[in-house]
Amino acid sequence: MPLPDLKPWIRPGDRIVWSQAAGEPLTLIEALIAQRAELGPLGVFMGASFTDLIQSEHADHIRFASFGAIGQLRRMTRAGVLDVIPCHVSRIAHYIAAGEIGCDVAMVQVSPIGPNGLHSFGVTNDYVQAAVAKARIVIAEVNAQVPFTWGDGYLAPERIDLRVDSDRPVAQVPAPPIGAHDIAIAQAAARFIGDGATLQMGVGAAPDALLRLVADRRDLGVHSGMIGDAVIELIEKGAVTNARKPFDQGITVTGALIGTDRLYRFADRNPELVVRSSAYVQDEARLAALPDFVTVNTAVEVDLTGQVNAEQVGGDYLGGTGGQADYVRAGHRSPGGHAIIALPATAKGGTQSRIVLHLTSGVTTARTDVDVVVTEFGSAELRAQPFRERARRLTAIAHPDFREALERDAHELMRRGY
Repeated sequence: MPLPDLKPWIRPGDRIVWSQAAGEPLTLIEALIAQRAELGPLGVFMGASFTDLIQSEHADHIRFASFGAIGQLRRMTRAGVLDVIPCHVSRIAHYIAAGEIGCDVAMVQVSPIGPNGLHSFGVTNDYVQAAVAKARIVIAEVNAQVPFTWGDGYLAPERIDLRVDSDRPVAQVPAPPIGAHDIAIAQAAARFIGDGATLQMGVGAAPDALLRLVADRRDLGVHSGMIGDAVIELIEKGAVTNARKPFDQGITVTGALIGTDRLYRFADRNPELVVRSSAYVQDEARLAALPDFVTVNTAVEVDLTGQVNAEQVGGDYLGGTGGQADYVRAGHRSPGGHAIIALPATAKGGTQSRIVLHLTSGVTTARTDVDVVVTEFGSAELRAQPFRERARRLTAIAHPDFREALERDAHELMRRGY
């Protein structure tokens, strides 16, 4: 299929926002890359990317920005051609609406028209609605393989300025293999999840291992910025019913589907799984109303006072703020809930501890918000604990090879008490 001609629609200097992760409009991105010299200079804001379409050489006519370096975007940061905007995912829609993240053109991937006569945003909603509302031009890739998902907003055919039809697989993000460390981390975290808990977690080996371990729980709920294939197994086994949530009872709520065709087929026209905007999924009032809310997020490193770095190690920018701070605060404050930071105890083949005296980079989540930290060596409950006790508990879940050095390095912290 020939690529669409974007020249009648995109002007030099335009700022473009496109949908992220599995929702990337692949045909439109390919067209923009191919025509960038004729269209540019341009600015692009994008989120996570799990395809290899964007390369560093494309920065010759396009200035790229994102809220992090998730997926394939790590290559872009290493090449110095990605501007990272430190921000909470929950604020991106607000920044777009206010013009602080420019959006002259929205490029979105949507489903074919559904039973309501509208296009759904398919596998990714989050900040896409805000981009469509702000944009001068809306270019929509209507992909026949995108599931129609119910949500809190849709795209009317008349709002589309340029429609491009495609029929291509949605980006596949299979879970990585689960290793022994992932299982051990999951075992340390699972004891904080009881019957009736509502879960938020990312995708990956450790979250998948955790979901397998809680398959014997009853009436779990899901309210999460993203979900992967593993959630389907919990639903099919009857562990996830969403029956005890104070709102959205019987409904799994997410902002993005990041998985494989199994997940996308399950979501198609399924009223019990909805894909909503970040304005809904990460709304503070809604999160605050969830009892027994257990959030599970990852980190690059945690220092002995409980500060979390989930973004950068040395010269490598590896992640992003994402929704971590919002969800950690919500889980910490939830009656009966917990906010879990889960990470392996070591990095670089076991040669480097991820429990450290001082973070090597900035703080993603403040120590005042951190609740529980788990590694394969156990859990450290930090809520309402003074600095000395935090240091003791975190040292105890570090790899044994590094505990003596951590105790020695923390001598002054333990003497002062702060």
